[in-house]
Amino acid sequence: MHLSPDQMIFWQYGVFKLNATIAFTWALMLVLAGGSRLITRKLSTGLERSRWQNLLEILVTGISKQIEEVGLSQPQKYLGFLGTLFLFVATASLCTVIPGYEPPTASLSTTAALALCVFVAVPFFGIEEQGVRNYLKSYTKPTFIMVPFNIISELSRTLALAVRLFGNMMSGAMIIGILLTITPFIFPIIMTVLGLLTGMVQAYIFSILAAVYIAAATRVRKPKPEPMQTVPA
Repeated sequence: MHLSPDQMIFWQYGVFKLNATIAFTWALMLVLAGGSRLITRKLSTGLERSRWQNLLEILVTGISKQIEEVGLSQPQKYLGFLGTLFLFVATASLCTVIPGYEPPTASLSTTAALALCVFVAVPFFGIEEQGVRNYLKSYTKPTFIMVPFNIISELSRTLALAVRLFGNMMSGAMIIGILLTITPFIFPIIMTVLGLLTGMVQAYIFSILAAVYIAAATRVRKPKPEPMQTVPA
């Protein structure tokens, strides 16, 4: 049993290694890119649509609605980034039914890379929405003393995103591996189904947290209206 897909080495030449994390990550990206290309190749605007197009529209509509409910007024602007995060983590979990497959999200390097993507996206969208000056001023709220604490908050939540996803994904794979060695095959099958459900939940939580962080960074605070002064008669 492998505790991490990093331990599965497919090819090695000196210090260069091709492990399961790299191989399955690129395989997932190719599957997602190729699948999106095939589905969007012949889109229809009429009443007759393919099942794949209906599935795609359901996913896009559902993700857009969730993004809007978080507080982002223009969900289409963030759909590409947040939707890709959700689909990657969800697909990585769904493919666990394939024999010999190890989810790359069970590696801390993969979850750290996903968390770093969110770490970069938050100031990117924040600066795009508010401008550099206004975004940097948000670190001084409510007082200038909070600058180091706000920076630590940015770093700590990035670490929390990576560790949370890594821990939940790896724990499910470890439990299934242990049960396969000490119990019959029926119980691990049930745990595999529960693992798929857990993976979908983790994909939802990860993308929602990313949307919440982006929403906080892009929130533009409107100045308070000045009280009206009455002119004495």
